Amino acid sequence: MTVGSKVKQTLSNLKGVESTLRIYSTQTDNKKESKAYIEALKITESVIKDVEDRLKILEFEEPQYKGN
Repeated sequence: MTVGSKVKQTLSNLKGVESTLRIYSTQTDNKKESKAYIEALKITESVIKDVEDRLKILEFEEPQYKGN
């Protein structure tokens, strides 16, 4: 598995976590829990953005990873 593939797999996993947190935050009736899920969601969104930015740099610097 190439570096590009690993980064893309990690990004995919993070997006799955994001979706799960979004669902949990809307399904709970407890305001404290909802707030915790929303905070975790914000952090996850930030990490996703960072990984997406890193992937763009990786693909630019190493064209062989593009499209894998």
